Amino acid sequence: MNAASRIAVSIRHVVKNFGALRALDGVTLDIAEGEFFGLLGPNGAGKTTLISSLAGLARPDSGTLEVMGHDVVRDYRAARMALGVVPQELVFDPFFTVREMLRLQSGYFGLRNNDDWIDEILHHLDLTSKANANMRMLSGGMKRRALVAQALVHRPPVIVLDEPTAGVDVELRHGLWQFIQKLNDQGHTIVLTTHYLEEAETLCGRIAMLKAGRIVALDTTANLLQRFACRALTLKLAAPVV
Repeated sequence: MNAASRIAVSIRHVVKNFGALRALDGVTLDIAEGEFFGLLGPNGAGKTTLISSLAGLARPDSGTLEVMGHDVVRDYRAARMALGVVPQELVFDPFFTVREMLRLQSGYFGLRNNDDWIDEILHHLDLTSKANANMRMLSGGMKRRALVAQALVHRPPVIVLDEPTAGVDVELRHGLWQFIQKLNDQGHTIVLTTHYLEEAETLCGRIAMLKAGRIVALDTTANLLQRFACRALTLKLAAPVV
């Protein structure tokens, strides 16, 4: 990260406990504006807790988090306006169509007459034909697309995707990444958590690896791959070679 880069996400000494479990243990991290940043780690490493804290859904026991210079606790409204989050879980209101859900989400952010942008999102996510379908009638992959659309409806400068392609078919995955890559090219900061190393390798300029609530590695993707890449081939012969 260039020293002159503006910071989009600033995380300082964040600790979060759930009873006796320490989910985040002093996490400190800066993500520059315009970065495509990867957050990797096994289940239980603290990735989703960190994202929930960034979105104001969980309050850390200590430390600070900022989005585009806005503290997520003291200046929650401005921080939330600057952030779009695609959650890992398929959480949606079953009583609305896709378009109604996106219009309602626009209203939460004080946006009126947002249909042109909604139409563009629906087009890029291949949801146009489902715009008037009820959310509960969609397949799992379509619901995932709708949640991505919901996170983008207020055009946030920072977009966080928490395992966005889990359970999604290959065709949708490629289409989704093309759209997200386009947003990044336009200047949006992207933060991605994924279990698919090939996604992080292809898309992310830098990666942080979390383990047991701590950052155990932080570097450019190329440097991390060079440090940790290891290939081995083991052959077991059924009989001695004569």
